Amino acid sequence: MSDRKPLAGQKALVTGGSSGIGEAVALALGAAGADVAVNYLSDEHPALNVVDRIRARGGSAIACKADISSEAEVAGMFEHAIDTFGTINILVANAGIQIDAGLTDMTLEQWNRVLAVNLTGQFLCARAATREFLRRGVVPEISRAAGNIICMSSVHQVIPWAGHANYAASKGGIKLLMETMAQELAPRRIRVNAIAPGAIRTPINEPAWNTPQALERLLTLVPYGRIGEPDDIGRAAVWLASDESDYVVGTTLFVDGGMTLYPGFAANG
Repeated sequence: MSDRKPLAGQKALVTGGSSGIGEAVALALGAAGADVAVNYLSDEHPALNVVDRIRARGGSAIACKADISSEAEVAGMFEHAIDTFGTINILVANAGIQIDAGLTDMTLEQWNRVLAVNLTGQFLCARAATREFLRRGVVPEISRAAGNIICMSSVHQVIPWAGHANYAASKGGIKLLMETMAQELAPRRIRVNAIAPGAIRTPINEPAWNTPQALERLLTLVPYGRIGEPDDIGRAAVWLASDESDYVVGTTLFVDGGMTLYPGFAANG
């Protein structure tokens, strides 16, 4: 039996890879054999920590600074990663933000910033990755696909979320962006899929789980009875990026402990 790692020889770029879900994904891809470019926005120290951890396990990694809502900075990030690694095989478009407000209090700036990062940023990164995939083509000894794009979405692509109109709209947009890209690019041997996390233990949602009372309330929404861990998403990303999922195209993989089963209706059928 071969002990070859499932992503050996592949080169990955993870946006928002310096913390939370992105950190776990970057570490998981590195452990699976990929070289990893870890994108960050402003503070390089957490990104360099992720890079060091990948290297400590025998992998190769670099940190790439870029605001993914900027076309010019995305171009520079891909240029840096491709100059370093030779190509990119995997994009995990993970970077995202929340700026919460009720509808009547939400400013246009708050709306625009969340859509710019969460939705436009995924478009810009996917476009850049696709151009590289098409330039290179399929290298069969590396992967059966010319490239893989994994869009990080959320259960809120299907579950409305009062007080978070900008965030929910961005995630709903990611669903159809992903599916449209998948439809367009599948004939070119490029696979596009998404992961939709549910409640995951990350700093962005710490108030929802950092006290026993908060965690108890949260778990009423999760039939499986536990909060998700970033590693749950990392393992899913490795599978979607590998040839193990080669026939999976245009699919959103919900990693949510059953949150999208609407557990509030379980006793009211």
